[in-house]
Amino acid sequence: MLSTLRVASRSAASREVNMRTVVIGARHASAWANVPQGPPDAILGITEAFKADSFKEKINLGVGAYRDDKGKPYVLPSVRAAEDKVVASRLDKEYAGITGVPAFTTAAAELAYGADSSAIKDNRLVITQTISGTGALRIGGAFLKKFYPGAKKIYIPNPSWANHKAVFTDSGLEVATYSYYNKDTIGLDFEGLIADIKAAPEGSIILLHACAHNPTGVDPTQAQWRQISDVMKQKGHFAFFDMAYQGFASGNADQDAFAPRHFVEQGHNIALCQSFAKNMGLYGERVGAFSLVCENAEEKKRVDSQIKILIRPFYSNPPFTVLASPPPS
Repeated sequence: MLSTLRVASRSAASREVNMRTVVIGARHASAWANVPQGPPDAILGITEAFKADSFKEKINLGVGAYRDDKGKPYVLPSVRAAEDKVVASRLDKEYAGITGVPAFTTAAAELAYGADSSAIKDNRLVITQTISGTGALRIGGAFLKKFYPGAKKIYIPNPSWANHKAVFTDSGLEVATYSYYNKDTIGLDFEGLIADIKAAPEGSIILLHACAHNPTGVDPTQAQWRQISDVMKQKGHFAFFDMAYQGFASGNADQDAFAPRHFVEQGHNIALCQSFAKNMGLYGERVGAFSLVCENAEEKKRVDSQIKILIRPFYSNPPFTVLASPPPS
């Protein structure tokens, strides 16, 4: 009897050890075991593959960036001069405000809209410093999703920048396309563009490349921009501009800003995303801006408050990477 009890006791102890082993084993199973492998980014994935390639004669034609004859990043002399001013100013590294450094946002607004713009003069422009153009688009998408009446869908040109769909989808918007490029003429499909904008439901959100359309490089003429503005006004559409290459299309920053400036002149209260990665060679600095033209100063105050509420949980405030005031003489 005693022998039987001892065997049973040993058996129970063995089962307890086995159970502990199972439990411990379960604890070590990764919570991410079922996360699928995602595809590489359509643009940046090329850069990763380029870096992994050992071929000595390789040339990176993926991300557009200034390069010297050896394929190394080329920093513009103007950027070097600005860097020297920043260092000489001995910045105190204080946090920037939620919407960024006022001196920067003021300059960005004037560059985009023109110093004489009614949006600036009438104090009805909301603008925030962003983490480059992608950050501007993401903030804009989130704001439209939350506040634009009936916001469910945004129309982007076909084709468009590869990241547009991902940004707006992640913002909670459905992405549709409108006609833009004619492969047969290697130019703008203006008739298709106008027809699709007319066919879109009234009050639709339409994304427009302000200049140097990515990826085709094909832009409407000023006369065509005027017609696009007229049709969008008739349909009550909302113009959402992406201006990542101001100055690159014509070599003149004012000329390249014709479309958003004309829309504002014609009474459109537009949204505008700016990036300074390409036109100023500030790729890694991630400097950009998002702005919204409001009806009046009172509306601006309310919209500005909501933009701040959106940004705060995103990244709190942008990096203090711009010169807030002239350096000491």
